[in-house]
Amino acid sequence: MGSGGPLKAAVLTSGGKDSNYAAHWAALHGFEICCLLTLKPPEDSELLQFSAVETVGLQAKAMGVEWIFEEGEEGAVRDLMVAARERGASYLVSGALLSDYQRQRLGYFAKEAGLVPVNPLWRVDQEKYMRMLIRHGFEFILVRVAAEGLGPEFLGRVITAEDVEEIIRRARRYGFNPAFEGGEAETLVLRAPLYKKKIYVEGEVVKRGPGDWVYVIRRAELRDL
Repeated sequence: MGSGGPLKAAVLTSGGKDSNYAAHWAALHGFEICCLLTLKPPEDSELLQFSAVETVGLQAKAMGVEWIFEEGEEGAVRDLMVAARERGASYLVSGALLSDYQRQRLGYFAKEAGLVPVNPLWRVDQEKYMRMLIRHGFEFILVRVAAEGLGPEFLGRVITAEDVEEIIRRARRYGFNPAFEGGEAETLVLRAPLYKKKIYVEGEVVKRGPGDWVYVIRRAELRDL
């Protein structure tokens, strides 16, 4: 990855656990996080999550880094990466887990913008990863559930170690991905090792369709740890 000077990286994030853990990994491995990049895509996007992405601005403030936000189609990711390159980033960190489509598309956009893609979570053991999140101090909530076996009772509350074990049990029973890589659920991180403050949210559970529930955030703010 070169030598002489910091390894400046931008993190592409929708605010969920995967991109936040990828940022954590990057910081532990000598990268300087210079900015967070967020695209709010259409609700049918296969590339990125769309729930609660506006809250990423608070995550950026909690980390003390710049937030660059775009709203639009998948191609707008390219604009985000160009903006990161202009700010001195040489690497793009993402939380891609299993989706070849996601990894390849993000890698294509990154290289086109002159960034080196970094995917630290690629092909990680999904069950071990979920347990590792709790051990490493990540506090996150589910902001959407859309899979048989996952109900609205999980929405809007911090996921505990016991919850993770229950999710794993249900994943084995119903056949969904325990880390939600197939779109079974979407998450929002409220506290992480890189945060200097914690995010507090208030909201309500809303049904979008059969088996599809979201936690709509009505209020969000930063507070001291």
